Amino acid sequence: MKHIAPAESSDDDGKGLLIRRIKNGTVIDHIDGGEALNVIKILGIVGSTTETLSIATNVPSRNMGKKDIVKISNRELSKEEVDRIALISPRATINIVRNFKVCEKQGVEIPVLIVGSVRCPNPGCITRTNEPIKSRFAVLPDGKGLRCIYCDSVITKDLTNFII
Repeated sequence: MKHIAPAESSDDDGKGLLIRRIKNGTVIDHIDGGEALNVIKILGIVGSTTETLSIATNVPSRNMGKKDIVKISNRELSKEEVDRIALISPRATINIVRNFKVCEKQGVEIPVLIVGSVRCPNPGCITRTNEPIKSRFAVLPDGKGLRCIYCDSVITKDLTNFII
């Protein structure tokens, strides 16, 4: 992993990343390369956000080849948000920062059942009607897709487009 230095430090060897430290918030590390913008999207962060946001994409990584990093100031993620991240980047790690120190570090886990976070692609599914029913998806045994509990529709591609 490359060294992450405070923005005000000098880095003459060209090997470090210059991303400002955050006092409080969340650092999402080890995101699969090229997925950072999808992480931002599923967290509901848009251009009018009040959080300070830092994004590094396609950063060289010994273990992953390339990875992305997202830093969000003054925000800690809910379990539901972490579960959504796990769907598109199962190797991601979540670091909670308080007073410039990492207080908690955890890997993400893909849940066995996903409730209310994914929209069924089948327009005839009961979850897409006016019924007050939350979507329910089972993760496929290989972990590479989701199956709707109600209509058996399967999502294996473009999962980010179905995450609510």
